[in-house]
Amino acid sequence: MGDAHRIGVVGLGVISRAYLDTLAGHPAVRVTAVADLDASRSAAVAAELPGVEALPVEELLRSPDVDTVLNLTTPAAHAGIALGAIRHGKHVYGEKPLAAGMDEAREVMAAAARAGVRVGCAPDTVLGTGVQTARAAVAAGSIGRPLFASAVMVTPGHERWHPHPDFYYTAGGGPLLDMGPYYLSSLVHLLGPVRAVVGAAGRLRTERVIGSGPRAGERIPVEVDSHVSGVLEHVNGTLTTLTTSFDGVATTAAPIEVHGERGTLAVPDPNRFDGEVRLHALGDTRWQPLPASAGYEDGARGVGLLDFLAADGRRANGEVALHVLDTMTALLRSAAEGRRIELTTTAQVPAPVPLTAVADWRGQATPSPA
Repeated sequence: MGDAHRIGVVGLGVISRAYLDTLAGHPAVRVTAVADLDASRSAAVAAELPGVEALPVEELLRSPDVDTVLNLTTPAAHAGIALGAIRHGKHVYGEKPLAAGMDEAREVMAAAARAGVRVGCAPDTVLGTGVQTARAAVAAGSIGRPLFASAVMVTPGHERWHPHPDFYYTAGGGPLLDMGPYYLSSLVHLLGPVRAVVGAAGRLRTERVIGSGPRAGERIPVEVDSHVSGVLEHVNGTLTTLTTSFDGVATTAAPIEVHGERGTLAVPDPNRFDGEVRLHALGDTRWQPLPASAGYEDGARGVGLLDFLAADGRRANGEVALHVLDTMTALLRSAAEGRRIELTTTAQVPAPVPLTAVADWRGQATPSPA
């Protein structure tokens, strides 16, 4: 373990457990420190993990025993933590979105470039067998030339299950900035970067009621749009219609469908690593499931960080995250201003993920961290 890449985790909320389950004990990395604004929480997590130290946030960011900071804070804190880590020469891998706004996100990327460190960002679900198998099918010409796509995310809202859902309804939250990265990152992998957008949005309720935990029944304000729709113009000419909503109960729409000249591809939930990819070829009478042909098998949160540290990986990178954030903020701006918005960024489509057995990505054949 002496040569393992050292990880310090900042932010120990709900999602941290999924990351720690993947990273703790992995031969390529070693979690050395954890930090949270709630010192008792970080102490409790450290007590469960041998060799892990609970530190104050600022102390973790400058710790000589940390090579990469895993930033799992709420969106409003993403940029501040990232910039603090970069100032101390650390690489940063964060939860999505890259930052609450484009100015902060650009500052993070510029600071990292000056410091010679790398920035990675979730989601890494797009590296699983679901999206990667669909991507391989598109690349193989299974649907012919892609013409248009649809992406739909509808839920009543996270306050039903999250005990502290406030941040979902403040700056950096909402259905688009919270769930949109899964869909938009997948669309970049499937269809390439976006050139321009047209958006519409609404805020249909001014408050929400927490449904679980110690604050159940408490009302919280809604400060962001809770329903966002739009059209994305991809650089390759493909059009995607997008809907993200915290205002619906359910939907029968496929999470993502890609329509081509010779067929339609149904892509599974991009918030998951796996799921069935289905193809309906022109002239067929039914949908045909496609066997997994690409991606990390049995993926879990944290596989993107492992890929980010591998010399031949780095697919969940800051460039894609910046472009996804640009797409989302442009949609919101378009909705507010009532006009088409051209994006100011682009991104190179990350390399595809070959079908990788679970034993490999868990470390037995993982490249040494760079």
